[in-house]
Amino acid sequence: MSTTPHGAQTAAVRGDRTPQWAELSDWVQAPRAGGSQGSYRQYDLRQAFADNPQRFTQFSLQAPAVFADLSKNLWDEQVRGRLLSMAQACGVLQQREAMFTGAVANPTEGRAVLHTALRAPRGQGLHSEAVHGVLDRMLAYTQGVRDVQKSGIRDVVNIGIGGSDLGPQMAVAALDAQVHPQLRFHFVSNVDGHDLAPVLRHLDPQRSLFIVASKTFTTQETLANAHAAKAWFLAQGGTDIARHFVGVTTNLQAAAAFGITTTFGFWDWVGGRYSLWGAIGLPIAIALGEDGFRDLLRGAHAMDQHFQQAEPQANLPLQLGLLDVWYRNFLGFSSRSVAPYHQGLRRFPAYLQQLEMESNGKSVDVQGHALPYATSPVVWGEPGTNGQHAYFQMLHQGTDVIPVEFIAVKTPTHGWPDLHRKLLANCLAQSQALMLGKSAEEAALERPPTASASIAPEVMARHRTFAGNRPSTTFVLEALDPYTLGALVAMYEHRVFTSAAVWGINAFDQWGVELGKVLCNQLLPRLDSGNTSGLDGSTAGLLKMLR
Repeated sequence: MSTTPHGAQTAAVRGDRTPQWAELSDWVQAPRAGGSQGSYRQYDLRQAFADNPQRFTQFSLQAPAVFADLSKNLWDEQVRGRLLSMAQACGVLQQREAMFTGAVANPTEGRAVLHTALRAPRGQGLHSEAVHGVLDRMLAYTQGVRDVQKSGIRDVVNIGIGGSDLGPQMAVAALDAQVHPQLRFHFVSNVDGHDLAPVLRHLDPQRSLFIVASKTFTTQETLANAHAAKAWFLAQGGTDIARHFVGVTTNLQAAAAFGITTTFGFWDWVGGRYSLWGAIGLPIAIALGEDGFRDLLRGAHAMDQHFQQAEPQANLPLQLGLLDVWYRNFLGFSSRSVAPYHQGLRRFPAYLQQLEMESNGKSVDVQGHALPYATSPVVWGEPGTNGQHAYFQMLHQGTDVIPVEFIAVKTPTHGWPDLHRKLLANCLAQSQALMLGKSAEEAALERPPTASASIAPEVMARHRTFAGNRPSTTFVLEALDPYTLGALVAMYEHRVFTSAAVWGINAFDQWGVELGKVLCNQLLPRLDSGNTSGLDGSTAGLLKMLR
């Protein structure tokens, strides 16, 4: 249950306790109505398109800056209708409103969840004066950095980890065409020195700006890298730490002790993986400038409004989240692959891994009760067409059915239209191939030139048979610009919220991140002392090997 600012509880029922969950469970196994053969586990997309020429239109949705083709998914109107009805029964819409209006949406930490307030126009969101005060000050600072003749800065190094790294790194890469042409951006997150060393190797300390991003200024990996960068800076003759290091933190005392005097803060109602919209977005703002960063916020806000106001039948994030529940809990799909057909989105799957798996990788509900069903799928992927020559073999002919999400961008920013047509054709062909497959009879009519002459044709045909009927979603973006990227990211945020609301879990804490860090702090002095007393046999043996 969530609470409103006035303490009233909102309706929240776990999905498996609704009648719709039971109905969907029965439908998965039962023969389908209307004379169709087999259960929903054998739902045939090819037949569905043959039976319904309007299927593409019926299962396509337009949201701000994002068009979604959901027609190649293993569902029909009955399933979608039941899922929407289940969302109503779970109180998803009430939970949505509670989040937007400042309720405690993160109960284990007693916090509101208001990343949406970071992108609301001035005067239209909660905490607007504070939010826009930080935003205005940050953007004024970025303009100074971007004036490279005066600032002297040529390289910007962001030192953070998790949400303080993945979001900014993803966005700067995605919007490369809009990035300041005289600035280079680097992102250091791993406490492994092999991450920091190759960045520092090519820097001039007097022309470099280091952003240290840690809300508490205590994040182990970030502070280790920050101190290493500071030591390098001084050793290379760098002067004026206050000019070359800036902090994104609320711990002003710790930042000052480090030598940082310029800081930008944020609030405990902004979770790390939802923080690129505020001060954590400092490298994005330096890269894009004020107008570009404000466009990013405008796109996200437009998707916020869509999620908050669109009817369920037309609400894209809501339907995506429900489709995730359908696949995870009723069809048993344990992972989802994301294939962006745009090189700029090469870090997007990694960004989504944290957004979804850190949010929804939970095994207890909000009351702490063990869940009898699966939650977050494994999210993974690579840009097309690289992925086609790596893991797509498994998608097409492997034993697991893995839903795939394709992201196509209609208008490129480069000047090679022939390359872009080939890219888009590959994107369309992959989703088509996943659905259509190839029968053994069709394969028997072919004789590939690389086939061994000693293999019988019928055996070769079996090797070249594709089951097909494998689901996919295709998102179409007109262009990859700040507004569109903002809308796309916000769409995924609200999708994760929707599935979490049905599962009855807290999507906004991350206790699973903590245990390893605690044990690391206990093991660190043992690497110096060699003391293995009280350790399990494996850890003790490995520690001895690594000293």
